[in-house]
Amino acid sequence: MESCTKCGKPNVVIKRKASGQALCKDCFIESIEKKVIHTIKKEKFLEKGDKVLVALSGGKDSVVLLNILYSYVERHFIELCAVTIDEGIKGYREEGVEIAKAHAERLGIPHKVVSFKESFGIDLDEIMSREGHRGSCTYCGVFRRWIINRAARDFGATKIATGHNLDDEVQAIMMNYLEGNTENLAKIGPKTESESEMFTVKIKPLREVPEKEIGLYALAKGLDIHLAGCPYAQESFRMEISNILKDLSKDHPTIMYSTLRGFDKIRPYVKEGFTHDYKFDRCEICGEPSSNRLCRACTFLEELSK
Repeated sequence: MESCTKCGKPNVVIKRKASGQALCKDCFIESIEKKVIHTIKKEKFLEKGDKVLVALSGGKDSVVLLNILYSYVERHFIELCAVTIDEGIKGYREEGVEIAKAHAERLGIPHKVVSFKESFGIDLDEIMSREGHRGSCTYCGVFRRWIINRAARDFGATKIATGHNLDDEVQAIMMNYLEGNTENLAKIGPKTESESEMFTVKIKPLREVPEKEIGLYALAKGLDIHLAGCPYAQESFRMEISNILKDLSKDHPTIMYSTLRGFDKIRPYVKEGFTHDYKFDRCEICGEPSSNRLCRACTFLEELSK
């Protein structure tokens, strides 16, 4: 029986191809928590007194993020609150919403659920039933950001924490590069800030942790999570990129890390060369910050109304 390379105990739960480490349950849990805390320190994500809004879907990433950030609450360093978005995907979203509610209640964290339907008068199922739609991820990303940013202001949050993991970050890098979307590429990074005071700073504490290790951490800690995948995601470009990267990782186990490290090195130059100085005003319809007459959410809603 293989032993843990850190403590020597048996019952190894993971063998990391990238590093050659074999870890028992306790050492694995400790390694994930240390990595996330190291990322938080390195990127200067948190300051004492911060009120952090967690975008809590009920899935593995956001539940693990909430669980690790709660250790800062226990040390009286930050406050936590959470928002869960109900996109309106029948037979899929309901379970995640209930799991999110249960975790927020378990930890005593202020929490609210906001739906696409109440915010925009239409849900994702309705959008996807229409001909000529732009694709689920396009609407979902824009509408979710709109809701999360407004919820952060309602809660008085100073930071928004999202559960983006290593796989998510590398997928975003590859997608935007392959599509030639240099403006979006320049926005990818550990922390997103804006000149507009109406946008709350966004942080990604899990960005250096692989997706499968987040799932294993949730299992090792006994955390209840929503396991089902979004039914619309199978049709997305992101899923195609995800499958390519997973295939590459079989023979090149460090490829996710090297892609992220390489991008982080060139990110300042990409940002300098391809970002634009936008003058933010208010969207004429919803009042949210926008560099155009209408914000993207209201632009989409206007399209859908036609």
